[in-house]
Amino acid sequence: MKFIKTKISGLIIIEPTVFEDERGYFLESYNENKFKKAIGKIAFVQDNESKSIKGVLRGLHFQKPPFEQAKLVRCIEGEVLDVALDIRKNSKTYGEHVAVLLSAENRRQLFLPRGFAHGFLVLSERATFTYKVDNIYAPDYDAGIRWNDKELNIEWGMEDKKIILSKKDAELPFFFEFESTFNR
Repeated sequence: MKFIKTKISGLIIIEPTVFEDERGYFLESYNENKFKKAIGKIAFVQDNESKSIKGVLRGLHFQKPPFEQAKLVRCIEGEVLDVALDIRKNSKTYGEHVAVLLSAENRRQLFLPRGFAHGFLVLSERATFTYKVDNIYAPDYDAGIRWNDKELNIEWGMEDKKIILSKKDAELPFFFEFESTFNR
């Protein structure tokens, strides 16, 4: 398992060691000891999975305190552009993002510590996306930031008119609105 630092502190790309032969492949997607050594101690409490068609964009989501969530995400079918936005007010990279291609083919994962908004766009005909979280889902603390906020300048790699959003995601606040209400 290879842990690759990104330009944002705490945001880590994970490349598993894959053993392939004529029967298929085997990989270790999570190992507590290796994870603890590379990232630190974390206790995942819930696994989630979604299946989406091409053009579906989910995000940018996060949970407000005290229900923030660290996430370990991966795409097990298809291909997605995964985006993590740093919303840690005291971070040197506050308001910056990292975009990573996650796919069944490259088998990469992304670890997001608490304090990130997260979203992904399905680039393949369909994609199955899984993630582990270290805190329970609390609907009353669910929040998000608009995916196409010009201030964030996220290059999703798809024409806006081809992107499919939920009503909730289409109405999320812009980053400046998030700053004025969330970071007082």
